[in-house]
Amino acid sequence: MSTSTAPRDAVDAPSRARDILGASRLTNESLTAWLHGLPGVDQVGCEARAAMLGTRSIKTTSKAWAIDTAIGMIDLTTLEGADTPGKVRGLCAKALTPDATDASTPRPAAVCVYGDMVPFAREVLGEGSGVNIAAVATAFPSGRASMPVKLADTRDAVANGADEIDMVIDRGAFLSGRYLDVFNEIADVKQACVRPDGTAARLKVIMETGELVTYDNVRRASWLSMLAGGDFIKTSTGKVSPAATLPVTVIMLEAVRDWRELTGEMVGVKPAGGIRTSKDAIKFLVAVSEVAGEDWLDPHWFRFGASSLLNDLLLQRQRMRIGAYSGSDYVTDDSPSLY
Repeated sequence: MSTSTAPRDAVDAPSRARDILGASRLTNESLTAWLHGLPGVDQVGCEARAAMLGTRSIKTTSKAWAIDTAIGMIDLTTLEGADTPGKVRGLCAKALTPDATDASTPRPAAVCVYGDMVPFAREVLGEGSGVNIAAVATAFPSGRASMPVKLADTRDAVANGADEIDMVIDRGAFLSGRYLDVFNEIADVKQACVRPDGTAARLKVIMETGELVTYDNVRRASWLSMLAGGDFIKTSTGKVSPAATLPVTVIMLEAVRDWRELTGEMVGVKPAGGIRTSKDAIKFLVAVSEVAGEDWLDPHWFRFGASSLLNDLLLQRQRMRIGAYSGSDYVTDDSPSLY
């Protein structure tokens, strides 16, 4: 069974999808029949399971591990129209040194910014920092643009130095049943992530679950995103409410677990938006362990899209280390949005 950390290859996405669907041709009809043939989500059961997972308590030593693990899984994010080069540089500096009083504090997995801000992030996050640069693309957050524009947006971010691309799907196409259009969109963006040297930025597919209406649609969008070559499936842009919820994340974790059972490939999961406290983060980590399995308890396979979450984790970490909370000036305020 493969657990390669390399980005998944989208060149053969259509042929792989045909094999999985058992169809001679990949058409909207064959995709629709297969996606609508997936087992329906038991809403009551899903929400009850998520509620149960959210009540799990963990011991002090496990909590310390969970806090450090969560810090290392954060995509530290700023996605505002008012972002400036200085703000992005400051956020990257925070990623490099989350807690100046404790050098043992883990660094976040990535900093997530708009594509035009990538060069300023790269100035601070040089090679070897261990902090990736993720860029949103494809007319984030609405996704309302032509494919040439979306592909140019992606290529520009990759050329600027992005290690990861967070794309948004066309929710209008998905909700109107044009699944093949969404499949082709993801596969084409995946190709746009390839660099001239043959390496590729990892692709996170944002489904904007708050607009998908039903849990069944979340399951279908998750499988469609994986069929088309997404390296991660991601809940939200952080601009729509509800954003990341535990029941939706449970459905996505089930999907990646079942995908690996079917194909041998691992796909990551990224809940984003509205996860602000250590208590919230620990609930999600419990769900990861219980639903997908411990292999996903790794920044390569699970991320939090957040900004204010890091501050709370740092405060909780310090309390456990010295037995007291610091004052309000201990952490910076960089949480202007739903993130």
